[in-house]
Amino acid sequence: MKFIFCPTALLVVVLSLLGAFHLKAAETPDAARVREIAAWLPESPAGFGWPISDRAHWDKLAAEPALKGVIQSVNKLLAKPLAEVPDSLYLEYSRNGNRTHWQDAENDRRGRIGRFTVAEALENKGRFLPAIEKTIAVLCAEKTWVLPAHDGALKNFNGEEIEPDLGATTVAAELAELDFILGEKLSPATRRLIHDNVRRRVIEPFRAMVEGRQKEAWWLHATMNWNAVCVGNTIFAALTLEPSRADRAWFAAAGEYFIRYSLLGFTTDGYCAEGIGYWNYGYGHDILLFETLRRATGGRLDMFDSQAAIQPALFCLRAEIFPEIYPTISDCAPGTQASSSLKGFVCRRLGLAGDDSLIPTTFSDLHMDMMFVSLEENVPHVQQMVTVNASPLRSYFPFGGVLITRTAADAQPPVAAVLKGGNNDEPHNHNDVASFSFIVGTNLLVCDPGGEVYTKRTFGPHRYDSGVLNSFGHAVPVVAGELQRTGRDAHGVILETNFTDAADTWRLDYHSAYAVKTLQQLERTFVFARGAAPSLTVTDAVKFSKPEKFESALVTWGTVKQLDEHTLEITDGGSTVRVAVDTQGRSYHLKVVKIDEDVHSERKPYHVGIVLNSKISAATITLRIFPVTK
Repeated sequence: MKFIFCPTALLVVVLSLLGAFHLKAAETPDAARVREIAAWLPESPAGFGWPISDRAHWDKLAAEPALKGVIQSVNKLLAKPLAEVPDSLYLEYSRNGNRTHWQDAENDRRGRIGRFTVAEALENKGRFLPAIEKTIAVLCAEKTWVLPAHDGALKNFNGEEIEPDLGATTVAAELAELDFILGEKLSPATRRLIHDNVRRRVIEPFRAMVEGRQKEAWWLHATMNWNAVCVGNTIFAALTLEPSRADRAWFAAAGEYFIRYSLLGFTTDGYCAEGIGYWNYGYGHDILLFETLRRATGGRLDMFDSQAAIQPALFCLRAEIFPEIYPTISDCAPGTQASSSLKGFVCRRLGLAGDDSLIPTTFSDLHMDMMFVSLEENVPHVQQMVTVNASPLRSYFPFGGVLITRTAADAQPPVAAVLKGGNNDEPHNHNDVASFSFIVGTNLLVCDPGGEVYTKRTFGPHRYDSGVLNSFGHAVPVVAGELQRTGRDAHGVILETNFTDAADTWRLDYHSAYAVKTLQQLERTFVFARGAAPSLTVTDAVKFSKPEKFESALVTWGTVKQLDEHTLEITDGGSTVRVAVDTQGRSYHLKVVKIDEDVHSERKPYHVGIVLNSKISAATITLRIFPVTK
C-alpha cells in the first residue's frame, strides 16, 4: 500500500488548525482531556442503534419497505453451510500472491455477522441465534483476523505478533455491535468469547502501540484510508464494549487525535486521490469515528463540524460527473458510485437537499449500517459555511489537480470531461499526470480504466509493470519511447485557468512526468467547449534538444475505426464520438493495443497510440473529440 507521511513541522501546524492539540509529544492522551471526555460519556458502553429488547425501534425498522426481503434473503443464507477456510487458503498469498480465494471464502463467514444479527433483531424468535453463535465460535478460533495480503511474512498467522489491520479491526467492530444488539440473547460463553477476542486482537494492541509498549503500526500516522478504517473501527469497538468510563474516555481521546491523519490525506479542497470507492471506505470510517464520538458524548465532541471534515465530505457531491457517474481515477473500479447512505448522511448533516436513503438493504457491514439507520431525524446541521460548487458547469479541485467540466444540466446528450494533473505519488497511485476521460451520457468513450484485480504484484516493487497502472493505461503520450515515471516530482504544474460559461481552458506543464533528458517542453492544453456542439480539444506542445520519437494516446473500452487520414471514430454503449487528429502535416500511424490485465470491467481496455512516423525536435498534436448523433 502506498501512503504519504507529512513532514513533522507541517503536521503540527495543520493539526493545530484542525482543533485542540490534545496529545503530548509521546502522543499519549492528555490526562486532562481524558477526564473532560469521561464526564461526557454515559455510565455504560453502547453501540449504534438499539438492543433487541427495544421492540418499538426494531418493529418500526421492520416496517421499512426497503427491508421487506431481508428475512427471506437471510433464510437462504441460513440454509447454506458455513464456508470452509483452511490454512492452505490463507497461505496462498505468501506462496503465489493470490488474495481472492481466501477473501471470497472468509467474506462468506464475516458477512454473516451483520445479516444474521439484523434478521434476528427484526424477527425476535431466536431462529438465527445458533448460526450466530457458531459463526462467532469459528471466527474466534481463527489464528488471526489479519488479511493474508497484510501478513506476507506470516507473523500474525504464526502468532509472533498481533498487529491489527483493516480486516481485524472490522471484525472487532462488527462483533462489538453484534454484542450490543443481541446482548443477553447470546450465551454467557459466547459473550466472553467476543469480549476476550476483540480485546486481545484489537483493543489492547492499539493501546499498547499508543503508549509505546508495542511496535507502532504504520497506519497510526498514515494519511489515507488505512488510518480511518483502523482507528475508526478500534475506537468504536472500545466505546461499545469497554465497561470502564475512564478506559472509554482514553480511547475517545486517542481516536480524536489519530483520525486527523486520515483527514490530512485529502487536499484542502476536499479531493480524494484514492477515488470514490476508497472515499466510501476511508471517509466512511472517518464518519464512523465522528459519529461514535458525537453520540457517545451527547453532541459535545462533534469533529464533523469543521472545514477539515466538511471539504472531504463534499467529495461525493462534487466528484459526481452526472447522476451516479463518477471518475475512475486511481484504483477505483469502473461503475463505482458514492454510497447512498453516506451521501444521505452528508446531505443531512450539511443541511443540503438530497433524497439518498440511509436505509441499507443487506446489512453486510453491521456497525456502519446501524450508524446510518439510527441517525436521529433532526440531526444537527453543521455551523460551518458549506459551498458545493461555484458553478454547476464544473467541479474544480485546484489543490488536487483535477477538473470535472460538463455541459449545462438540460443539454442533450450531456457531455463532460475529467481532466487530471496531480502527481505520480498519490495514494493508490497510477502514473497518469495529464490524463483525461470524455463522457457522453453514461458512457466513458475515452476512459481511465481504473484499477486491476489486486494481487501481490499490485502493492509490490513491480506495481507499474501493470499496463493499467502505468501510463500506458492512460490517455497520455509516450515520449522518446518512455512511459511516465513514478514519484512526487512527476507532477503537473497548472499554467493557465480560464473558466467561462462557454468554455473551460486548463493548461498544464507536465514534462517532469518523463525521465527523458532531451525533453525541454511538454505542455498540454485542454479546452472544453459547451453550446450546441460540445467538444474537448487536447493540444500537446513538445520540444526536444535533439529529434526523438513521440506519440499521443487515447484509452477506450469501445470500438475504434479510422474514417480517414485525420478522423477516428469510437463507439461504445450506444454513444459515438469522433476524434479529429491534427499533427500539423506530419504523417502518423495508429497503434491499437489491448491492455491485457486482470481488470474490474467486463471488457479489457485498448491503448490507441497516435504515433508520429518520424522523430521530431518540436511538434504540436491536437485532438478534438466531439459526440456524433446518428
